[in-house]
Amino acid sequence: MSETQRPESDHPLGLTVYDLPSPNDVALADAKRTAMGRLRMMIVLLVCAAPVVASYFTYYVVRPEGRRNFGELIEPTRALPAITAQSLSGESVSLPDLKGQWLLVSVASGACDEACQTNLYLQRQLLTGLGKDRPRTEWVWLIDDQQPVPAALLPGLKEATVLRVPPQALSQWLEPAKGQALSDHLYLVDPHGQWMMRFPAKLGTDGALKAKRDMERLLRAAASWDEAGR
Repeated sequence: MSETQRPESDHPLGLTVYDLPSPNDVALADAKRTAMGRLRMMIVLLVCAAPVVASYFTYYVVRPEGRRNFGELIEPTRALPAITAQSLSGESVSLPDLKGQWLLVSVASGACDEACQTNLYLQRQLLTGLGKDRPRTEWVWLIDDQQPVPAALLPGLKEATVLRVPPQALSQWLEPAKGQALSDHLYLVDPHGQWMMRFPAKLGTDGALKAKRDMERLLRAAASWDEAGR
Protein backbone atom coordinates (compact mmCIF):
# COMPACT_ATOMS: atom_id res chain seq x y z
CA MET A 1 0.00 0.00 0.00
CA SER A 2 1.40 3.37 -0.99
CA GLU A 3 2.04 6.23 1.41
CA THR A 4 -0.91 8.16 0.02
CA GLN A 5 -3.21 5.13 0.58
CA ARG A 6 -2.22 4.54 4.22
CA PRO A 7 -5.34 4.42 6.44
CA GLU A 8 -5.91 7.50 8.59
CA SER A 9 -5.59 5.39 11.74
CA ASP A 10 -1.98 4.50 10.80
CA HIS A 11 -0.77 8.11 10.98
CA PRO A 12 1.17 9.03 14.14
CA LEU A 13 -0.89 10.74 16.86
CA GLY A 14 -0.35 14.48 17.15
CA LEU A 15 0.31 15.77 20.69
CA THR A 16 -0.28 19.34 21.78
CA VAL A 17 1.86 20.52 24.70
CA TYR A 18 0.50 23.32 26.89
CA ASP A 19 2.79 25.48 28.99
CA LEU A 20 2.28 25.09 32.73
CA PRO A 21 1.60 28.38 34.60
CA SER A 22 4.53 29.79 36.49
CA PRO A 23 4.46 29.92 40.32
CA ASN A 24 4.26 33.72 40.09
CA ASP A 25 1.15 33.52 37.91
CA VAL A 26 -0.49 31.09 40.34
CA ALA A 27 0.30 33.34 43.33
CA LEU A 28 -1.06 36.38 41.49
CA ALA A 29 -4.28 34.58 40.60
CA ASP A 30 -4.72 33.43 44.22
CA ALA A 31 -4.16 36.99 45.47
CA LYS A 32 -6.80 38.30 43.04
CA ARG A 33 -9.32 35.66 44.19
CA THR A 34 -8.64 36.51 47.85
CA ALA A 35 -9.06 40.24 47.20
CA MET A 36 -12.35 39.66 45.35
CA GLY A 37 -13.60 37.45 48.17
CA ARG A 38 -12.85 40.14 50.75
CA LEU A 39 -14.50 42.77 48.60
CA ARG A 40 -17.67 40.68 48.30
CA MET A 41 -17.70 40.14 52.09
CA MET A 42 -17.35 43.88 52.72
CA ILE A 43 -20.22 44.59 50.32
CA VAL A 44 -22.45 42.06 52.15
CA LEU A 45 -21.57 43.60 55.54
CA LEU A 46 -22.27 47.11 54.27
CA VAL A 47 -25.63 46.03 52.85
CA CYS A 48 -26.58 44.44 56.19
CA ALA A 49 -25.48 47.47 58.21
CA ALA A 50 -26.94 50.08 55.88
CA PRO A 51 -30.46 50.18 57.41
CA VAL A 52 -29.07 50.69 60.92
CA VAL A 53 -26.67 53.41 59.79
CA ALA A 54 -29.39 55.10 57.77
CA SER A 55 -31.84 55.15 60.68
CA TYR A 56 -29.30 56.69 63.07
CA PHE A 57 -28.21 59.16 60.37
CA THR A 58 -31.83 60.18 59.87
CA TYR A 59 -32.37 60.65 63.59
CA TYR A 60 -29.17 62.44 64.49
CA VAL A 61 -28.19 64.27 61.30
CA VAL A 62 -31.14 64.75 58.95
CA ARG A 63 -33.49 66.43 61.41
CA PRO A 64 -35.34 69.74 61.66
CA GLU A 65 -33.09 72.67 62.60
CA GLY A 66 -33.01 73.34 66.32
CA ARG A 67 -34.36 69.93 67.42
CA ARG A 68 -32.22 68.31 70.10
CA ASN A 69 -32.38 64.82 71.52
CA PHE A 70 -32.97 64.67 75.26
CA GLY A 71 -30.87 61.56 75.84
CA GLU A 72 -27.09 61.55 75.44
CA LEU A 73 -25.80 59.58 72.46
CA ILE A 74 -23.09 57.06 73.32
CA GLU A 75 -20.19 57.12 70.84
CA PRO A 76 -18.99 54.56 70.12
CA THR A 77 -21.84 52.28 71.09
CA ARG A 78 -21.10 49.39 73.47
CA ALA A 79 -22.28 45.82 72.90
CA LEU A 80 -24.07 43.74 75.52
CA PRO A 81 -21.30 41.90 77.39
CA ALA A 82 -21.00 38.16 76.88
CA ILE A 83 -21.80 37.28 80.49
CA THR A 84 -24.37 35.09 82.20
CA ALA A 85 -26.94 36.68 84.50
CA GLN A 86 -29.48 35.07 86.83
CA SER A 87 -33.23 35.55 86.88
CA LEU A 88 -35.06 35.91 90.19
CA SER A 89 -35.99 32.23 89.92
CA GLY A 90 -32.30 31.27 89.61
CA GLU A 91 -32.25 30.48 85.90
CA SER A 92 -29.13 31.38 83.91
CA VAL A 93 -29.61 33.94 81.14
CA SER A 94 -26.96 35.08 78.65
CA LEU A 95 -27.15 38.87 78.33
CA PRO A 96 -26.61 38.81 74.53
CA ASP A 97 -29.84 36.77 74.33
CA LEU A 98 -31.69 40.00 75.10
CA LYS A 99 -30.91 41.28 71.60
CA GLY A 100 -33.83 41.72 69.24
CA GLN A 101 -35.74 44.39 71.18
CA TRP A 102 -35.16 47.98 72.22
CA LEU A 103 -34.16 47.62 75.88
CA LEU A 104 -34.93 50.33 78.44
CA VAL A 105 -32.57 49.45 81.28
CA SER A 106 -32.28 50.51 84.91
CA VAL A 107 -29.67 49.37 87.45
CA ALA A 108 -30.15 49.14 91.21
CA SER A 109 -29.71 47.04 94.33
CA GLY A 110 -32.24 44.28 94.87
CA ALA A 111 -33.41 46.12 98.00
CA CYS A 112 -34.73 48.82 95.61
CA ASP A 113 -34.93 52.11 97.48
CA GLU A 114 -37.28 54.97 96.62
CA ALA A 115 -35.15 56.16 93.66
CA CYS A 116 -35.08 52.62 92.25
CA GLN A 117 -38.84 52.30 92.58
CA THR A 118 -39.28 55.63 90.80
CA ASN A 119 -37.14 54.45 87.89
CA LEU A 120 -39.10 51.20 87.63
CA TYR A 121 -42.37 53.13 87.59
CA LEU A 122 -41.09 55.54 84.92
CA GLN A 123 -39.80 52.65 82.78
CA ARG A 124 -43.19 50.99 82.80
CA GLN A 125 -45.08 54.23 82.10
CA LEU A 126 -42.67 55.32 79.38
CA LEU A 127 -42.91 52.03 77.48
CA THR A 128 -46.68 51.78 77.92
CA GLY A 129 -46.94 55.28 76.44
CA LEU A 130 -45.38 54.03 73.20
CA GLY A 131 -48.70 52.40 72.31
CA LYS A 132 -48.47 50.21 69.20
CA ASP A 133 -44.65 50.27 69.39
CA ARG A 134 -44.61 48.73 72.87
CA PRO A 135 -44.02 45.17 71.49
CA ARG A 136 -40.70 46.36 70.01
CA THR A 137 -39.38 47.22 73.46
CA GLU A 138 -38.47 45.49 76.71
CA TRP A 139 -38.38 46.73 80.29
CA VAL A 140 -35.16 45.55 81.96
CA TRP A 141 -34.01 45.89 85.59
CA LEU A 142 -30.45 44.75 86.24
CA ILE A 143 -29.70 44.02 89.91
CA ASP A 144 -26.07 44.50 90.90
CA ASP A 145 -26.06 42.65 94.24
CA GLN A 146 -27.61 39.67 96.04
CA GLN A 147 -30.14 41.61 98.10
CA PRO A 148 -33.64 40.10 97.96
CA VAL A 149 -36.31 42.00 96.04
CA PRO A 150 -39.12 43.22 98.34
CA ALA A 151 -42.15 40.95 97.96
CA ALA A 152 -44.41 43.98 97.56
CA LEU A 153 -42.66 44.85 94.27
CA LEU A 154 -42.97 41.46 92.61
CA PRO A 155 -46.58 41.78 91.31
CA GLY A 156 -45.66 44.99 89.49
CA LEU A 157 -42.64 43.39 87.81
CA LYS A 158 -44.53 40.79 85.79
CA GLU A 159 -43.84 42.66 82.54
CA ALA A 160 -40.18 43.29 83.39
CA THR A 161 -37.05 41.25 82.74
CA VAL A 162 -35.24 41.24 86.09
CA LEU A 163 -31.70 39.84 86.19
CA ARG A 164 -28.84 39.77 88.66
CA VAL A 165 -25.57 40.80 87.03
CA PRO A 166 -22.07 41.02 88.62
CA PRO A 167 -21.41 44.72 89.38
CA GLN A 168 -17.94 44.65 87.80
CA ALA A 169 -19.45 43.44 84.51
CA LEU A 170 -21.99 46.26 84.56
CA SER A 171 -19.36 48.91 85.27
CA GLN A 172 -17.35 47.72 82.26
CA TRP A 173 -20.38 48.10 80.00
CA LEU A 174 -22.61 50.93 81.26
CA GLU A 175 -21.26 54.23 82.51
CA PRO A 176 -23.00 57.07 84.39
CA ALA A 177 -22.53 60.74 83.63
CA LYS A 178 -19.77 62.49 85.55
CA GLY A 179 -20.72 62.92 89.20
CA GLN A 180 -23.65 60.45 88.95
CA ALA A 181 -24.13 56.84 90.03
CA LEU A 182 -24.97 53.99 87.69
CA SER A 183 -28.39 53.69 89.33
CA ASP A 184 -29.28 57.34 88.59
CA HIS A 185 -29.92 56.84 84.87
CA LEU A 186 -32.07 54.93 82.43
CA TYR A 187 -30.13 53.38 79.52
CA LEU A 188 -31.32 52.56 76.01
CA VAL A 189 -29.98 49.55 74.07
CA ASP A 190 -30.87 49.01 70.41
CA PRO A 191 -32.09 45.68 68.93
CA HIS A 192 -28.53 44.79 67.89
CA GLY A 193 -27.52 44.79 71.56
CA GLN A 194 -25.66 48.10 71.42
CA TRP A 195 -25.94 50.55 74.32
CA MET A 196 -26.47 53.77 72.39
CA MET A 197 -28.19 56.32 74.68
CA ARG A 198 -28.17 57.43 78.32
CA PHE A 199 -31.01 59.52 79.70
CA PRO A 200 -30.29 62.25 82.27
CA ALA A 201 -30.08 61.28 85.93
CA LYS A 202 -33.20 61.31 88.11
CA LEU A 203 -35.63 61.81 85.26
CA GLY A 204 -38.90 62.62 86.96
CA THR A 205 -42.20 62.73 85.07
CA ASP A 206 -41.25 65.61 82.76
CA GLY A 207 -37.95 63.95 81.88
CA ALA A 208 -39.71 60.66 81.14
CA LEU A 209 -41.98 62.44 78.62
CA LYS A 210 -38.93 63.84 76.84
CA ALA A 211 -37.26 60.41 76.90
CA LYS A 212 -40.40 58.92 75.36
CA ARG A 213 -40.20 61.42 72.48
CA ASP A 214 -36.60 60.35 71.85
CA MET A 215 -37.66 56.72 71.76
CA GLU A 216 -40.60 57.44 69.45
CA ARG A 217 -38.30 59.17 66.97
CA LEU A 218 -35.78 56.33 67.15
CA LEU A 219 -38.48 53.72 66.64
CA ARG A 220 -39.81 55.60 63.61
CA ALA A 221 -36.32 55.93 62.15
CA ALA A 222 -35.70 52.19 62.67
CA ALA A 223 -39.04 51.06 61.26
CA SER A 224 -37.43 49.79 58.04
CA TRP A 225 -35.27 47.17 59.79
CA ASP A 226 -36.63 46.67 63.29
CA GLU A 227 -39.50 44.24 63.93
CA ALA A 228 -41.53 43.45 67.03
CA GLY A 229 -40.50 40.40 69.02
CA ARG A 230 -37.19 38.65 69.50
